[in-house]
Amino acid sequence: MSNAKPSLKIAIAGLGVVGSEVARQLINRSDELALAAGKMIQVVAVSARDRSVNRGVNLDGIDWYDETHKMAERDDIDIIVEMIGGSEGVAVDLARAALRSGKHVITANKAMIAHHGAELAQLAEANDAHLLFESAVAGGIPAVKTLREGLAGNKITRVAGILNGTCNYILSTMETTGRGFEEVLADAQRFGYAEAEPSFDIDGIDAAHKLTILAAIAFGQKPDFSAVSIQGIRDVSSVDFTYANQLGFRIKLVGVAEPGLMPRMETCLLPLDSQLAKVNGVLNAVEFHGEPVGSVLAVGPGAGGCATSSAVLSDLIDIAAGRGGLPFGRSINTLADATAVENCAGPDKPFYVRLMVVDQPGVLATLTGILQKHSISIEGLLQQGRAPGNAVALVMTTHETSVVKLGIALDEMEKLPIVKAKPVAMPIMLADKEM
Repeated sequence: MSNAKPSLKIAIAGLGVVGSEVARQLINRSDELALAAGKMIQVVAVSARDRSVNRGVNLDGIDWYDETHKMAERDDIDIIVEMIGGSEGVAVDLARAALRSGKHVITANKAMIAHHGAELAQLAEANDAHLLFESAVAGGIPAVKTLREGLAGNKITRVAGILNGTCNYILSTMETTGRGFEEVLADAQRFGYAEAEPSFDIDGIDAAHKLTILAAIAFGQKPDFSAVSIQGIRDVSSVDFTYANQLGFRIKLVGVAEPGLMPRMETCLLPLDSQLAKVNGVLNAVEFHGEPVGSVLAVGPGAGGCATSSAVLSDLIDIAAGRGGLPFGRSINTLADATAVENCAGPDKPFYVRLMVVDQPGVLATLTGILQKHSISIEGLLQQGRAPGNAVALVMTTHETSVVKLGIALDEMEKLPIVKAKPVAMPIMLADKEM
Protein backbone atom coordinates (compact mmCIF):
# COMPACT_ATOMS: atom_id res chain seq x y z
CA MET A 1 0.00 0.00 0.00
CA SER A 2 1.35 3.40 -0.96
CA ASN A 3 2.70 5.58 1.81
CA ALA A 4 0.97 8.49 0.11
CA LYS A 5 -2.42 7.11 1.06
CA PRO A 6 -4.04 9.26 3.79
CA SER A 7 -4.00 7.78 7.25
CA LEU A 8 -6.13 8.01 10.35
CA LYS A 9 -4.20 8.41 13.60
CA ILE A 10 -5.64 6.90 16.74
CA ALA A 11 -4.80 6.72 20.44
CA ILE A 12 -5.87 3.81 22.66
CA ALA A 13 -6.63 4.60 26.29
CA GLY A 14 -6.52 1.39 28.33
CA LEU A 15 -4.58 -1.72 27.37
CA GLY A 16 -6.49 -4.42 29.16
CA VAL A 17 -7.84 -7.50 27.38
CA VAL A 18 -9.86 -5.50 24.84
CA GLY A 19 -7.51 -2.55 24.37
CA SER A 20 -4.55 -4.86 23.80
CA GLU A 21 -6.49 -6.92 21.27
CA VAL A 22 -7.50 -3.76 19.39
CA ALA A 23 -3.84 -2.71 19.26
CA ARG A 24 -2.78 -6.19 18.04
CA GLN A 25 -5.36 -6.18 15.27
CA LEU A 26 -4.50 -2.68 14.08
CA ILE A 27 -0.75 -3.26 14.12
CA ASN A 28 -0.62 -6.83 12.81
CA ARG A 29 -3.36 -6.45 10.16
CA SER A 30 -2.79 -2.85 9.14
CA ASP A 31 -2.77 -3.38 5.36
CA GLU A 32 -5.82 -5.65 5.41
CA LEU A 33 -7.82 -3.23 7.56
CA ALA A 34 -6.76 -0.32 5.37
CA LEU A 35 -8.44 -1.99 2.41
CA ALA A 36 -11.74 -2.09 4.31
CA ALA A 37 -11.35 1.43 5.70
CA GLY A 38 -10.08 3.10 2.55
CA LYS A 39 -7.07 4.49 4.41
CA MET A 40 -4.40 3.41 6.84
CA ILE A 41 -5.39 3.32 10.50
CA GLN A 42 -2.28 4.03 12.53
CA VAL A 43 -1.87 3.65 16.29
CA VAL A 44 0.29 6.59 17.37
CA ALA A 45 -0.33 6.72 21.13
CA VAL A 46 -1.40 4.49 24.01
CA SER A 47 -2.02 4.88 27.72
CA ALA A 48 -2.20 2.32 30.51
CA ARG A 49 -1.26 2.06 34.17
CA ASP A 50 1.57 -0.46 33.82
CA ARG A 51 4.14 -0.31 31.05
CA SER A 52 5.81 -3.56 32.12
CA VAL A 53 2.94 -5.89 31.18
CA ASN A 54 3.53 -8.11 28.15
CA ARG A 55 0.51 -7.42 25.96
CA GLY A 56 1.52 -9.62 23.06
CA VAL A 57 2.03 -6.76 20.63
CA ASN A 58 5.05 -4.68 19.70
CA LEU A 59 4.43 -1.08 20.79
CA ASP A 60 7.84 0.22 19.73
CA GLY A 61 7.59 3.62 18.11
CA ILE A 62 4.20 4.34 19.66
CA ASP A 63 4.02 7.21 22.16
CA TRP A 64 3.10 6.21 25.71
CA TYR A 65 1.19 8.54 28.02
CA ASP A 66 1.01 8.12 31.77
CA GLU A 67 -1.43 11.01 31.90
CA THR A 68 -4.27 9.86 29.67
CA HIS A 69 -5.87 13.27 29.20
CA LYS A 70 -2.81 14.55 27.34
CA MET A 71 -3.72 12.37 24.36
CA ALA A 72 -6.78 14.55 23.83
CA GLU A 73 -4.50 17.59 23.57
CA ARG A 74 -2.54 16.27 20.57
CA ASP A 75 -3.56 17.97 17.35
CA ASP A 76 -2.54 15.07 15.12
CA ILE A 77 -4.74 12.44 16.78
CA ASP A 78 -8.06 11.83 14.97
CA ILE A 79 -9.71 9.20 17.17
CA ILE A 80 -9.53 8.29 20.86
CA VAL A 81 -10.40 4.64 21.56
CA GLU A 82 -11.48 4.59 25.21
CA MET A 83 -11.09 1.17 26.85
CA ILE A 84 -10.67 2.31 30.47
CA GLY A 85 -14.21 1.70 31.71
CA GLY A 86 -16.28 3.18 34.50
CA SER A 87 -19.09 5.71 34.46
CA GLU A 88 -17.06 8.44 36.14
CA GLY A 89 -13.47 9.65 36.46
CA VAL A 90 -10.72 9.31 33.87
CA ALA A 91 -12.83 7.70 31.15
CA VAL A 92 -15.58 10.30 30.99
CA ASP A 93 -13.13 13.17 31.46
CA LEU A 94 -11.12 11.89 28.50
CA ALA A 95 -14.23 11.48 26.34
CA ARG A 96 -15.38 15.02 27.12
CA ALA A 97 -11.97 16.51 26.38
CA ALA A 98 -11.58 14.56 23.14
CA LEU A 99 -15.02 15.53 21.81
CA ARG A 100 -14.57 19.18 22.78
CA SER A 101 -11.38 19.21 20.70
CA GLY A 102 -13.21 17.72 17.72
CA LYS A 103 -11.72 14.24 18.05
CA HIS A 104 -13.86 11.20 17.41
CA VAL A 105 -14.42 8.83 20.34
CA ILE A 106 -14.95 5.08 20.17
CA THR A 107 -15.73 3.34 23.43
CA ALA A 108 -16.68 -0.03 24.88
CA ASN A 109 -17.76 1.71 28.07
CA LYS A 110 -21.45 0.86 28.45
CA ALA A 111 -21.66 2.46 31.92
CA MET A 112 -20.37 5.79 30.59
CA ILE A 113 -22.83 5.82 27.69
CA ALA A 114 -25.76 4.76 29.91
CA HIS A 115 -25.03 7.55 32.40
CA HIS A 116 -23.54 10.30 30.21
CA GLY A 117 -24.51 9.36 26.66
CA ALA A 118 -26.79 12.36 26.10
CA GLU A 119 -24.14 14.84 27.25
CA LEU A 120 -21.41 13.21 25.17
CA ALA A 121 -23.65 13.01 22.10
CA GLN A 122 -24.36 16.74 22.47
CA LEU A 123 -20.63 17.44 22.59
CA ALA A 124 -20.05 15.24 19.53
CA GLU A 125 -22.69 17.07 17.48
CA ALA A 126 -21.50 20.50 18.62
CA ASN A 127 -17.91 19.76 17.60
CA ASP A 128 -18.54 17.83 14.37
CA ALA A 129 -17.19 14.63 15.92
CA HIS A 130 -18.41 11.06 16.07
CA LEU A 131 -19.21 9.09 19.23
CA LEU A 132 -19.50 5.37 18.49
CA PHE A 133 -20.06 2.54 20.96
CA GLU A 134 -20.88 -0.67 19.09
CA SER A 135 -18.54 -2.54 21.44
CA ALA A 136 -20.48 -1.36 24.52
CA VAL A 137 -23.45 -3.64 23.81
CA ALA A 138 -23.37 -7.42 23.33
CA GLY A 139 -19.70 -7.73 22.33
CA GLY A 140 -19.37 -9.14 18.85
CA ILE A 141 -23.08 -8.87 17.99
CA PRO A 142 -23.72 -5.74 15.88
CA ALA A 143 -26.70 -4.82 18.06
CA VAL A 144 -26.23 -1.05 17.91
CA LYS A 145 -25.59 -1.03 14.17
CA THR A 146 -28.61 -3.29 13.57
CA LEU A 147 -30.91 -0.87 15.38
CA ARG A 148 -29.36 2.37 14.20
CA GLU A 149 -28.82 1.39 10.58
CA GLY A 150 -30.18 -1.98 9.48
CA LEU A 151 -33.60 -1.43 11.08
CA ALA A 152 -33.63 2.37 10.82
CA GLY A 153 -36.76 2.34 8.65
CA ASN A 154 -38.75 0.23 11.09
CA LYS A 155 -41.07 1.20 13.91
CA ILE A 156 -39.46 -0.78 16.73
CA THR A 157 -42.07 -2.32 19.01
CA ARG A 158 -39.82 -4.33 21.31
CA VAL A 159 -36.19 -5.15 22.02
CA ALA A 160 -35.37 -8.14 24.21
CA GLY A 161 -32.10 -9.81 24.91
CA ILE A 162 -29.74 -11.94 26.94
CA LEU A 163 -27.14 -9.25 27.55
CA ASN A 164 -24.75 -10.70 30.11
CA GLY A 165 -22.68 -13.80 29.36
CA THR A 166 -21.71 -14.32 33.01
CA CYS A 167 -25.33 -14.62 34.13
CA ASN A 168 -26.23 -16.78 31.15
CA TYR A 169 -23.33 -19.12 31.91
CA ILE A 170 -24.32 -19.40 35.58
CA LEU A 171 -28.00 -20.08 34.83
CA SER A 172 -27.20 -22.56 32.02
CA THR A 173 -24.74 -24.44 34.21
CA MET A 174 -27.09 -24.56 37.20
CA GLU A 175 -29.76 -26.04 34.95
CA THR A 176 -27.58 -28.72 33.37
CA THR A 177 -25.66 -29.75 36.50
CA GLY A 178 -28.13 -29.19 39.34
CA ARG A 179 -25.42 -27.34 41.29
CA GLY A 180 -26.11 -24.32 43.46
CA PHE A 181 -25.62 -20.65 42.62
CA GLU A 182 -22.57 -20.00 44.82
CA GLU A 183 -20.71 -23.07 43.53
CA VAL A 184 -21.33 -22.21 39.88
CA LEU A 185 -20.41 -18.57 40.48
CA ALA A 186 -17.07 -19.70 41.95
CA ASP A 187 -16.44 -21.73 38.78
CA ALA A 188 -17.31 -18.73 36.62
CA GLN A 189 -14.77 -16.65 38.53
CA ARG A 190 -12.12 -19.35 38.19
CA PHE A 191 -12.71 -19.59 34.42
CA GLY A 192 -12.57 -15.81 34.01
CA TYR A 193 -16.26 -15.43 33.13
CA ALA A 194 -16.99 -13.48 36.33
CA GLU A 195 -15.03 -10.82 38.18
CA ALA A 196 -13.71 -11.36 41.70
CA GLU A 197 -16.38 -8.86 42.78
CA PRO A 198 -19.27 -10.02 40.56
CA SER A 199 -22.08 -7.68 41.66
CA PHE A 200 -22.26 -5.70 38.40
CA ASP A 201 -22.94 -8.92 36.51
CA ILE A 202 -25.10 -11.01 38.82
CA ASP A 203 -27.20 -8.09 40.05
CA GLY A 204 -28.12 -7.17 36.48
CA ILE A 205 -26.35 -3.79 36.42
CA ASP A 206 -24.01 -4.55 33.51
CA ALA A 207 -26.89 -5.84 31.40
CA ALA A 208 -29.05 -2.85 32.40
CA HIS A 209 -26.39 -0.47 31.07
CA LYS A 210 -26.65 -2.20 27.70
CA LEU A 211 -30.45 -2.20 27.80
CA THR A 212 -30.40 1.55 28.50
CA ILE A 213 -28.44 2.11 25.29
CA LEU A 214 -30.64 -0.15 23.16
CA ALA A 215 -33.82 1.48 24.46
CA ALA A 216 -32.45 4.93 23.68
CA ILE A 217 -31.74 4.04 20.05
CA ALA A 218 -34.89 1.96 19.56
CA PHE A 219 -37.35 4.54 20.86
CA GLY A 220 -35.65 7.86 20.24
CA GLN A 221 -35.01 8.78 23.86
CA LYS A 222 -32.03 10.02 25.83
CA PRO A 223 -30.21 7.21 27.64
CA ASP A 224 -31.16 7.26 31.34
CA PHE A 225 -29.93 4.41 33.48
CA SER A 226 -32.07 5.56 36.41
CA ALA A 227 -35.21 4.80 34.38
CA VAL A 228 -34.47 1.03 34.17
CA SER A 229 -35.99 -1.56 36.49
CA ILE A 230 -33.30 -4.06 37.50
CA GLN A 231 -33.43 -7.59 38.93
CA GLY A 232 -30.45 -9.93 39.15
CA ILE A 233 -30.05 -13.68 39.57
CA ARG A 234 -28.94 -14.02 43.20
CA ASP A 235 -32.29 -15.44 44.36
CA VAL A 236 -32.40 -18.29 41.84
CA SER A 237 -31.99 -21.73 43.42
CA SER A 238 -31.18 -25.06 41.81
CA VAL A 239 -34.67 -26.28 42.75
CA ASP A 240 -36.19 -23.58 40.53
CA PHE A 241 -34.75 -25.25 37.44
CA THR A 242 -36.38 -28.56 38.37
CA TYR A 243 -39.77 -26.95 38.71
CA ALA A 244 -39.33 -24.72 35.67
CA ASN A 245 -38.47 -27.74 33.52
CA GLN A 246 -41.55 -29.59 34.73
CA LEU A 247 -43.62 -26.60 33.69
CA GLY A 248 -41.95 -26.42 30.26
CA PHE A 249 -39.75 -23.40 30.88
CA ARG A 250 -36.12 -22.32 31.13
CA ILE A 251 -34.80 -19.59 33.45
CA LYS A 252 -32.95 -16.66 31.88
CA LEU A 253 -31.99 -13.08 32.74
CA VAL A 254 -33.65 -11.07 29.99
CA GLY A 255 -33.74 -7.35 29.28
CA VAL A 256 -36.90 -5.96 27.68
CA ALA A 257 -37.57 -2.49 26.30
CA GLU A 258 -40.89 -1.40 24.83
CA PRO A 259 -42.19 2.04 23.83
CA GLY A 260 -43.89 3.92 26.66
CA LEU A 261 -42.80 1.44 29.34
CA MET A 262 -39.91 1.28 31.78
CA PRO A 263 -37.07 -0.87 30.37
CA ARG A 264 -36.56 -3.84 32.67
CA MET A 265 -33.99 -6.52 33.44
CA GLU A 266 -35.84 -9.57 34.75
CA THR A 267 -34.98 -13.10 35.71
CA CYS A 268 -37.86 -14.86 34.02
CA LEU A 269 -39.18 -18.16 32.71
CA LEU A 270 -39.09 -18.67 28.95
CA PRO A 271 -40.86 -21.46 27.02
CA LEU A 272 -38.33 -24.15 26.12
CA ASP A 273 -39.02 -23.69 22.40
CA SER A 274 -38.56 -19.90 22.39
CA GLN A 275 -35.58 -18.40 20.58
CA LEU A 276 -33.95 -16.79 23.61
CA ALA A 277 -34.37 -19.94 25.74
CA LYS A 278 -32.06 -21.81 23.36
CA VAL A 279 -29.16 -19.38 23.91
CA ASN A 280 -26.87 -20.96 26.49
CA GLY A 281 -23.42 -20.60 28.00
CA VAL A 282 -21.61 -17.28 27.68
CA LEU A 283 -23.43 -16.28 24.48
CA ASN A 284 -25.51 -13.13 24.17
CA ALA A 285 -28.60 -12.66 22.03
CA VAL A 286 -30.69 -9.67 21.01
CA GLU A 287 -34.16 -9.96 19.54
CA PHE A 288 -35.69 -7.04 17.65
CA HIS A 289 -39.38 -6.69 16.85
CA GLY A 290 -40.54 -4.02 14.43
CA GLU A 291 -42.81 -3.03 11.60
CA PRO A 292 -42.52 -4.00 8.82
CA VAL A 293 -39.60 -6.39 9.48
CA GLY A 294 -41.28 -8.63 12.07
CA SER A 295 -38.74 -10.41 14.29
CA VAL A 296 -34.94 -10.46 13.96
CA LEU A 297 -32.63 -12.44 16.23
CA ALA A 298 -28.86 -11.90 16.53
CA VAL A 299 -26.73 -14.33 18.57
CA GLY A 300 -23.01 -14.29 19.29
CA PRO A 301 -20.18 -13.86 21.79
CA GLY A 302 -21.00 -11.06 24.19
CA ALA A 303 -17.62 -10.34 25.76
CA GLY A 304 -13.89 -10.98 25.60
CA GLY A 305 -11.03 -9.44 23.69
CA CYS A 306 -11.77 -10.93 20.28
CA ALA A 307 -15.53 -10.28 20.21
CA THR A 308 -15.31 -6.77 21.63
CA SER A 309 -12.34 -5.72 19.49
CA SER A 310 -14.33 -6.84 16.44
CA ALA A 311 -16.93 -4.20 17.30
CA VAL A 312 -14.26 -1.54 17.92
CA LEU A 313 -12.70 -2.24 14.52
CA SER A 314 -16.13 -1.91 12.92
CA ASP A 315 -16.54 1.56 14.41
CA LEU A 316 -13.03 2.57 13.32
CA ILE A 317 -13.70 1.46 9.76
CA ASP A 318 -17.04 3.31 9.73
CA ILE A 319 -15.37 6.57 10.71
CA ALA A 320 -12.54 6.05 8.23
CA ALA A 321 -15.06 5.39 5.46
CA GLY A 322 -17.23 8.39 6.37
CA ARG A 323 -20.08 6.34 7.85
CA GLY A 324 -19.91 7.57 11.46
CA GLY A 325 -23.49 8.78 11.79
CA LEU A 326 -25.23 10.13 14.90
CA PRO A 327 -24.63 8.31 18.21
CA PHE A 328 -28.29 7.43 18.82
CA GLY A 329 -29.46 7.46 15.23
CA ARG A 330 -30.93 10.97 15.32
CA SER A 331 -30.00 14.42 16.52
CA ILE A 332 -29.69 14.68 20.29
CA ASN A 333 -32.13 17.63 20.28
CA THR A 334 -34.91 15.39 18.94
CA LEU A 335 -34.54 12.70 21.62
CA ALA A 336 -37.26 12.50 24.27
CA ASP A 337 -36.44 12.50 27.96
CA ALA A 338 -36.49 8.95 29.28
CA THR A 339 -37.75 10.25 32.61
CA ALA A 340 -41.00 11.15 30.85
CA VAL A 341 -41.60 7.49 30.05
CA GLU A 342 -44.38 6.01 32.17
CA ASN A 343 -42.86 4.14 35.10
CA CYS A 344 -44.75 0.97 34.40
CA ALA A 345 -43.40 -2.56 34.21
CA GLY A 346 -45.82 -3.44 31.45
CA PRO A 347 -49.15 -5.21 31.29
CA ASP A 348 -50.24 -7.87 33.76
CA LYS A 349 -48.41 -11.16 33.31
CA PRO A 350 -48.30 -14.64 34.85
CA PHE A 351 -45.70 -15.39 37.51
CA TYR A 352 -43.75 -18.30 38.92
CA VAL A 353 -43.63 -18.10 42.73
CA ARG A 354 -41.54 -20.28 45.06
CA LEU A 355 -42.16 -20.32 48.78
CA MET A 356 -40.31 -22.20 51.51
CA VAL A 357 -43.10 -23.14 53.90
CA VAL A 358 -43.61 -25.41 56.90
CA ASP A 359 -45.18 -28.70 55.82
CA GLN A 360 -48.31 -28.71 57.96
CA PRO A 361 -52.08 -28.64 57.50
CA GLY A 362 -53.68 -25.30 56.63
CA VAL A 363 -50.66 -23.73 54.97
CA LEU A 364 -52.11 -23.73 51.48
CA ALA A 365 -55.41 -22.28 52.66
CA THR A 366 -53.60 -19.43 54.39
CA LEU A 367 -51.51 -18.60 51.33
CA THR A 368 -54.35 -18.81 48.84
CA GLY A 369 -56.44 -16.63 51.13
CA ILE A 370 -53.84 -13.86 50.86
CA LEU A 371 -53.75 -14.21 47.08
CA GLN A 372 -57.54 -14.12 46.90
CA LYS A 373 -57.60 -10.94 49.00
CA HIS A 374 -55.39 -9.28 46.40
CA SER A 375 -57.38 -10.67 43.44
CA ILE A 376 -54.57 -12.98 42.32
CA SER A 377 -55.64 -16.35 40.94
CA ILE A 378 -53.52 -19.51 40.88
CA GLU A 379 -53.05 -21.51 37.71
CA GLY A 380 -51.06 -24.42 39.16
CA LEU A 381 -49.31 -25.82 42.25
CA LEU A 382 -46.24 -28.04 42.56
CA GLN A 383 -44.65 -29.68 45.60
CA GLN A 384 -42.16 -32.55 45.62
CA GLY A 385 -42.03 -34.86 48.63
CA ARG A 386 -43.16 -34.34 52.20
CA ALA A 387 -41.37 -33.28 55.38
CA PRO A 388 -43.97 -32.81 58.13
CA GLY A 389 -42.99 -29.97 60.44
CA ASN A 390 -40.03 -28.93 58.25
CA ALA A 391 -39.64 -26.40 55.45
CA VAL A 392 -40.41 -27.54 51.91
CA ALA A 393 -40.56 -25.76 48.57
CA LEU A 394 -44.04 -24.91 47.35
CA VAL A 395 -44.29 -23.61 43.81
CA MET A 396 -47.29 -21.92 42.29
CA THR A 397 -47.95 -20.27 38.96
CA THR A 398 -50.41 -17.42 38.74
CA HIS A 399 -52.68 -16.12 36.06
CA GLU A 400 -51.92 -12.64 34.76
CA THR A 401 -51.47 -10.14 37.56
CA SER A 402 -49.64 -6.91 38.22
CA VAL A 403 -46.15 -6.71 39.68
CA VAL A 404 -47.44 -4.33 42.34
CA LYS A 405 -50.28 -6.54 43.54
CA LEU A 406 -48.09 -9.63 43.64
CA GLY A 407 -45.37 -7.76 45.54
CA ILE A 408 -47.84 -6.67 48.23
CA ALA A 409 -49.15 -10.22 48.59
CA LEU A 410 -45.67 -11.73 48.86
CA ASP A 411 -44.61 -9.15 51.45
CA GLU A 412 -47.61 -10.21 53.51
CA MET A 413 -46.74 -13.89 53.12
CA GLU A 414 -43.12 -13.33 54.12
CA LYS A 415 -44.24 -12.09 57.54
CA LEU A 416 -46.08 -15.34 58.30
CA PRO A 417 -44.37 -17.79 60.72
CA ILE A 418 -45.09 -20.63 58.28
CA VAL A 419 -42.95 -18.96 55.56
CA LYS A 420 -39.26 -19.60 56.27
CA ALA A 421 -37.51 -17.61 53.52
CA LYS A 422 -38.10 -14.65 51.29
CA PRO A 423 -40.50 -15.62 48.49
CA VAL A 424 -39.02 -15.78 45.00
CA ALA A 425 -41.10 -14.55 42.07
CA MET A 426 -40.22 -14.54 38.37
CA PRO A 427 -42.42 -13.43 35.47
CA ILE A 428 -43.34 -16.01 32.85
CA MET A 429 -42.82 -15.09 29.21
CA LEU A 430 -45.60 -16.83 27.35
CA ALA A 431 -44.16 -16.18 23.89
CA ASP A 432 -41.20 -14.40 22.32
CA LYS A 433 -43.32 -11.28 21.89
CA GLU A 434 -44.79 -11.25 25.40
CA MET A 435 -43.21 -10.57 28.75
